[in-house]
Amino acid sequence: MAWGTGKTVMSLSLAFRFLAGRYHATPFGHHVNEGLIEWPPSPWRLLRALISVGYTSGHWDGDGPPTAARNLVEKLSNELPSYHLPRAIGTHNRHYMPIGALEGETKIEKTTLVFDAWARVGDGEMTVNWGEVRLAPDEAAMLDALAQRLNYLGRSESWVACRVVAASEATREINSFPERPGEIPGRGWEQVSLLAPVSAPRFAVWRDERLAEAIAKLQPPEGRKPSATTRRKRDKAIAPYPDDLLDCLRKNTDWWRSHGWSQPPGSRRVFYWRRADAIAIAVPRAKRAASNTRRAGAMLLSMTNASRNDHALPSVTRTLAQADLLHRALVKKAAGSGVPLPELTGRDEAGRPLRGPHEHAHINPLDLDGDGHLDHILIWARMGFGPKAQAAIRSVRSTYAKGIGDPLRLAVAAAGDLDDFSRLPEKWGDAIAAITGKDSVWRSATPLVLPRGMKPRGKRTLEGQIRTALCARGFPNPVSVRWIAPTSERKGTSESPSGSDARRSRFRHFALSRGKGKVPPFLCGFDVELEFDAPVCGPVALGYGSHFGLGLFERTLG
Repeated sequence: MAWGTGKTVMSLSLAFRFLAGRYHATPFGHHVNEGLIEWPPSPWRLLRALISVGYTSGHWDGDGPPTAARNLVEKLSNELPSYHLPRAIGTHNRHYMPIGALEGETKIEKTTLVFDAWARVGDGEMTVNWGEVRLAPDEAAMLDALAQRLNYLGRSESWVACRVVAASEATREINSFPERPGEIPGRGWEQVSLLAPVSAPRFAVWRDERLAEAIAKLQPPEGRKPSATTRRKRDKAIAPYPDDLLDCLRKNTDWWRSHGWSQPPGSRRVFYWRRADAIAIAVPRAKRAASNTRRAGAMLLSMTNASRNDHALPSVTRTLAQADLLHRALVKKAAGSGVPLPELTGRDEAGRPLRGPHEHAHINPLDLDGDGHLDHILIWARMGFGPKAQAAIRSVRSTYAKGIGDPLRLAVAAAGDLDDFSRLPEKWGDAIAAITGKDSVWRSATPLVLPRGMKPRGKRTLEGQIRTALCARGFPNPVSVRWIAPTSERKGTSESPSGSDARRSRFRHFALSRGKGKVPPFLCGFDVELEFDAPVCGPVALGYGSHFGLGLFERTLG
């Protein structure tokens, strides 16, 4: 068989094929939840597997292994084996195991998280080679019988088929072997620690020395027989030392731990070299940002609270305040990215305000279900949002509201062109189409606040400022600008407002100035109707706070 370093030796070999394509085993001294995999299987594990199958297959009974089996184990323990390892991939799953207890008053069964790591080896065959072992005929027959009946290696779900490799079979490259003084394979190799047995003669010498030391401390005075107490102490001092190496391999974990051993007696730690790629560990890859560089004209965010009670959401009168809070969060995200995002901040790379027809972001909190509470936020910009701006908007997951203790949850409900939003299902699409569609008559959906002080004549009148704002935003000059007085449509009636009029009756309760912004010179909200000589496309937003939900218009819809 050829070593990884080019040597050739005569050998005795066992070949293992993993029937389920997977190998489960945790390295000695590690917890299963560390997710580590013992690869290759340690020499200690291999010998214990052979001894175990001797009992389970009926080759020997309670009297223990016959002489041929004892000699076989001793000969295999005298040499550290080498391995040919098939290609393996480390993987795992995790699940919650019940622990047999109930959780407080809920009486729900308690569970604990358990990792199950394994090597996925497929149909590859692993070969274990002892290079200098010479077996007698009865020992070789015993090894062949045990190998044929070996049905698992490692944990019980690691099903295997094992066979003794024929001498005429083609040799395989050794890609894992014990460390030897002065022998370093070079680059492309790594060390792993495995548990292996000491040789049987070495254990016998070590045991005799330890027993002599223990018994010497309990010798009675010369000429006197040991008392019953001394005999009990002597038996207790001898108990932690198994009779021989085979007895060490048969002891279970509870036994050697109960006698104070930190690892099984008769075992030792050895270093092995293996190929650096002997077991590939799949590293979780971070999700790549969408490679789509297409700009989005608008993004719609849903807004919910922990209780899922829509009536606990902010009132529509808080439109300006909610838009202002979200704007601050977006500006903070833009600053943290280190990349200027003019579509969100409204400023260029030098920090100067953008010039032009208000092409940067407008933040419009909306009541799409018509219950008087804000449930969505439409963010749109005529210049569109690039990938980084879209990522910044997506990264804002929560916001706050006055009088509501818990954060409000934000999530992207839709993104694309404004025309796409009118095709959302049922009332949501209709409500957005009312502000994004095309019409010749538009009326205030939120109060319009003038950006400058109002005068009775000239360009600073209500009508004059509206016409100036429309021109600055690229809209045609309207045929008429009509201010609708709060009581003009219901004067002399006792009827309660309903529908769109009910919303306009709340205009006087709207917040009309930003908490940390400049106060408008004329603190009054107007309900205005615009008429054009030809249909124009929305959204139409004018005046102070028009980027924060105020001054938004909607189609009259006949």
